[in-house]
Amino acid sequence: MTRRVRRRTCREREGRVVRGAWCVVSARPEGEDDAAAVEVDWRALPDDTVLQLFARLNYRDRASMASACRAWRALGSSSCLWSTLDLRAHRYDREVASSLASRCGSLRRLRLRGHEAAEAVPALCAHGLREVVADGCRGLTDATLAVLAARHEDLQSLQIGPDPLERISSDALRHVALCCSQLRRLRLSGLREADADAVGALARCCPLLEDVAFLDCGTVDETALAGIHSLRFLSVAGCRNLKWATASTSWTQLSSLIALDVSRTDVSPSAVSRLISHAKTLKLICTLNCISVEEEQLHNPAVFSNSKGKVVLTINSDIFRSFETMFPIVDAKEHGVFHQCNWSHKDKIAGDITTWLEWILSQSLLRIAESNPQGMDGFWLQKGTTLLLRLLKSLQEDVQERAATALATFVVMDDETANVDPARSEAVMQNGGIRMLLDLARCSRESAQSEAAKAIANLSVNTKVAKAVADEGGITILTDLAKSMNRLVAEEAAGGLWNLSVGEDHKASIAVSGGIKALVDLIFRWPAGTDGVLAARGLANLAAHGDNNDNNAAVGQEAGALEALVQLTGSQNEGVRQEAAGALWNLSFDDRNREAIAAVGGVEALVALVQQCLNASEGLQERAAGALWGLSVSEANSIAIGQGGGVAPLLTLARSEVEDVHETAAGALWNLAFYSGNALRIVEEGGVPVLVKICSSSGSKMARFMSALALAYMFDGRMDEVALVGASSASSSKSVNIEGARRIAFKHIETFVLTFSDPQMFSTAAASSAPAALSHVAEAVFIQEAGHLRCSRSEIGRFVVMLRNPSPILRACAAFALLQFTIPGGRHAVHHAGLLQEAGAGRVLRPAAAATTASIEAKIFARIVLRNLEHHQSGTST
Repeated sequence: MTRRVRRRTCREREGRVVRGAWCVVSARPEGEDDAAAVEVDWRALPDDTVLQLFARLNYRDRASMASACRAWRALGSSSCLWSTLDLRAHRYDREVASSLASRCGSLRRLRLRGHEAAEAVPALCAHGLREVVADGCRGLTDATLAVLAARHEDLQSLQIGPDPLERISSDALRHVALCCSQLRRLRLSGLREADADAVGALARCCPLLEDVAFLDCGTVDETALAGIHSLRFLSVAGCRNLKWATASTSWTQLSSLIALDVSRTDVSPSAVSRLISHAKTLKLICTLNCISVEEEQLHNPAVFSNSKGKVVLTINSDIFRSFETMFPIVDAKEHGVFHQCNWSHKDKIAGDITTWLEWILSQSLLRIAESNPQGMDGFWLQKGTTLLLRLLKSLQEDVQERAATALATFVVMDDETANVDPARSEAVMQNGGIRMLLDLARCSRESAQSEAAKAIANLSVNTKVAKAVADEGGITILTDLAKSMNRLVAEEAAGGLWNLSVGEDHKASIAVSGGIKALVDLIFRWPAGTDGVLAARGLANLAAHGDNNDNNAAVGQEAGALEALVQLTGSQNEGVRQEAAGALWNLSFDDRNREAIAAVGGVEALVALVQQCLNASEGLQERAAGALWGLSVSEANSIAIGQGGGVAPLLTLARSEVEDVHETAAGALWNLAFYSGNALRIVEEGGVPVLVKICSSSGSKMARFMSALALAYMFDGRMDEVALVGASSASSSKSVNIEGARRIAFKHIETFVLTFSDPQMFSTAAASSAPAALSHVAEAVFIQEAGHLRCSRSEIGRFVVMLRNPSPILRACAAFALLQFTIPGGRHAVHHAGLLQEAGAGRVLRPAAAATTASIEAKIFARIVLRNLEHHQSGTST
């Protein structure tokens, strides 16, 4: 989280900052002046106080604070502030390293990410470096590792993983041994090999080496490991090519070995038994996810019972009880097994094992969560969740972060569909995990913030957990994190807000907490990146369900929100364009937003987007067409879309075989066709056959309905005058047969309407005055999705006029449309009924229902509309 020097400005009259002085004002009754204010010069703060402030800041804010004055610049370079450096969340290369070198003379511990960062370590000139922890170093080479070791001969701890070191060979391992004679801990992941010469060099040159972990390595020489006599802790987790007969025999010679980790290997039960029996100092063997061992224990629960106080930890073990058995001096349930402070002053070995075991368990549990093997539900629900939450409270920072990552991972069943296991996510919640994760998200370490925010985001896919997150104050915490200048932190927090914004429960809270502004600012902060995907998704969710959602208007009113989303429609990243278009589609349901989007260039941007996305993903095509559909509700926007070249690409999308795409394009064309100029453009661009095909063959009733309405608009007579003007104009470049197109359109409109006709049902309704007969027809012909369509006064008026059209086909179509728009229970039915009553539609509907020249369908539909109006009128009067 980005932090700033704290100032007393959060409460009125309690304090304010004035020109470099801290002004403290005591609270007093209303109306009294501030004569008692006392100014404190911040330049007079003791150095120790300033150093404490520096120590609580991340490196970015520390540098900003140090630039305030010369004195603070000197204090900001104090060696006590630079003994530890975590550069994982920052850009780090040789140039940055050179700029930091003057401060790193006393640097002892360094954390970094990426092989490029590892290459830059020597440029820090931190010759006294004791510990290096690196991740994301898949591209690390022998040469880089050899140089790093040669320049830091006092190195005591080297940890690189979990990404596999595929380019590191035994040669580099040998260089580490030869250069770093003070080495005590060596943990490497994914080595191709650790041959006898390299391991032998470690045994000869590193007499203090007590902790070795070769995780997920290709080959490791088992016999050579037995030569490292100082070894107390050994892990070969994930190594699949070990000769266990050799290993279990030779490792018994390790006279100092206390704990061994063989998790995720094919170790045999006999090898485990041999180690227990013959390794005199061995106290603990960790065998998580070792299939042979687990199967043997299921068949014979007492297989490892004669272990003389030694413990074998498996998936089936009660790990806390097992630890108590090994060290009975502390009650694990009362004090907590993984709190090193409970052990260090009583038993150093217990404390060392606890520290090692935390690290080992966090590694294995994360790997198991990532691979998600079948049959693990029982473990996760009964033991695994509790273990991860205990590790979340570890004093080891990397263990905390790995536990949070595992919590984010083990609940996800399918990355593509974002499917989260409800039982696992609720187990985290029920065991107090939400509060723990939120506390971790509030710490000052940005790496912990990002992992905690990721876990909260994934867990919040579950609505019950989302409620718990909101109840615990998580929305405010995530909003604050979304403001971070650290890209990873802000992105994960935006993901959390996105998940919480799904549905209606938490939208208002997100808006009140400043979440809308945070998401908008995130878009502008990194406009060239992909972070806009999550921010745009969050804004799209917040703006969804426009008519019943105050956040729709709130998002549009947030300064810069609409400009940001319009800007994102031109992103190079397709996912960003898709989410921005989706957000604009949702926002366009609000009248003010619709015009505001147009005012910031939204029409032009979306027309350009729909023109460019003809070969893009179906999701982008649907959202681009949907955004134009939403904007085209406005007359000015509709005309601008037509004049700007929007008709042709929409017709192309309307030809799509994907229902969601051609349905959305049909909706946009329906709106555009309301205006005669656009209607003529649709005809000229070959739109009649396109709409006819949708009307007659689409699997979507909504698509067929809207294409029929578009055809009705185009040929109800209003376009004729425009067509005549266009035909006589010298600028007319396309010649069309309007009458031929009209005949084709009418034929398919009639066919569409008749698909909803049941002769027997309609005859019964025509002969009966009972309300039930009409109700049966209404239920049979109602298109459920049509209840979400909202028509303007002019559109409703046009359908009323169409009831008087000479064409019986258009009269039937108009009556059918008004039936759909006024069905009781429809989202906008009351709105439409009111518009019809204002227009005096009853005077037109009654003759239509009784006309002898009208089809039976037109008459029944008109009667149902009259019944609907009576229903709504009686409901209003009551």
